[in-house]
Amino acid sequence: MNPVTHGPTSLSSARTRLALFALALGGFGIGSTEFVAMGLLPNIAHDLLPQLYAASQTDANAQAGWIISAYALGVVVGAPTIAAFAARLPRKKLLLWLLVAFTLGTVASALAPTFQLVLLARFVSALPHGAYFGIASLVAASLMGPGKRGQGVAFVLSGLTIANVIGVPFITWVGQNNGWRIAYLVVAAIFALTFVAVALLVPWQEGNPAATLRNELRAFGRLQVWLALLIGAIGFGGFFAVYTYIAPVVTTVTGLPESSVPLVLILIGVGMTVGNIVGGRMADRSVKRSMLTGFVVLLVSLIVLFFTASTVVGLLACVFVVAAACSALSPTIQTRLMDVAHDSQSIAAALNHSALNIANAAGAFLGGLAIAAGYGYLSPIAVGAVLAVGGIALALLSFGIDRSRVRRGVDTGVVRAQRPEPVPID
Repeated sequence: MNPVTHGPTSLSSARTRLALFALALGGFGIGSTEFVAMGLLPNIAHDLLPQLYAASQTDANAQAGWIISAYALGVVVGAPTIAAFAARLPRKKLLLWLLVAFTLGTVASALAPTFQLVLLARFVSALPHGAYFGIASLVAASLMGPGKRGQGVAFVLSGLTIANVIGVPFITWVGQNNGWRIAYLVVAAIFALTFVAVALLVPWQEGNPAATLRNELRAFGRLQVWLALLIGAIGFGGFFAVYTYIAPVVTTVTGLPESSVPLVLILIGVGMTVGNIVGGRMADRSVKRSMLTGFVVLLVSLIVLFFTASTVVGLLACVFVVAAACSALSPTIQTRLMDVAHDSQSIAAALNHSALNIANAAGAFLGGLAIAAGYGYLSPIAVGAVLAVGGIALALLSFGIDRSRVRRGVDTGVVRAQRPEPVPID
């Protein structure tokens, strides 16, 4: 076997693949816990909000969407906080503690008896989300080596996208037939399995001994970091505005039976998987071109979906393209943040998931407002298109500032060389 060298030690190619698999398995669990609520939203609303559901299923579904927003807000709070305070900890040890928190938080989500307690449990269980993806992305990038950061990030995220092909549809089916609480217990079991895999397969990596809270927080003093966060927080909301309410769109707008929802979720997962692979490779070639292409494809597909969602062909084709475009943007935005954050790598890697989950919360919330206002289940698609336009505008602004600074001979704040971190691996 050919060795893969990382710093002073080396790993065989087989050991590297196994380590990457373990990291991706964590992404699989996160994708399952984050997205399974989309397909089970009516079931959750019926169980936790019975009186409101009896009066108005639409209003109950809209309020149940707060569960998705609560999880997203937990990511927003937890990602920078944990990453900043824990940057000096050994990375493997930190990943294991985060997986313990995931497991316990997901069990609490399944057992909480009231809507309010489920909201709280989802918020708490989301706190490790961004830190896990951030630290796992740094580990994967070092394992992949120079010039392949985007592919390393995409490998970790592949667990999340594959979850939408296999995990979310299967767990949605389990929830529809056995109750949504059982579905979350299945997710908790995935996190427990991931703990074992990471403990056995991921090599030891030290944290950054020079990292301090002050140094990590310097990322917030850079304009381009804020713009990158806004690009993800606003532009990516277009996807979540649609995905959050995909179950009622499928059953009410398109007129398909409830049993078809898992099949649509599989299609979305396939689109996300394809987009993630393409996006990782495109990001390694050109972050700017990858980002603009992704947003344009997203916008066009949302517009077409708005006008064709009542047809089976229109629904299936467009949700696939929407999912692929958004998933391609994820490693691109992650790489952009790592570029503009200089030495604040831990918090930068985690902040991407804060931004994307602000998008999750905003998309779910704004889409729910549009539905509650009486505009119907197509209205979140229109909301998504507006958010995608915002993402394009912010990306153009950010890249324009880069060009202006280059012309003036000013440091753009972008790290152009793709250097692997000198992290020893035993």
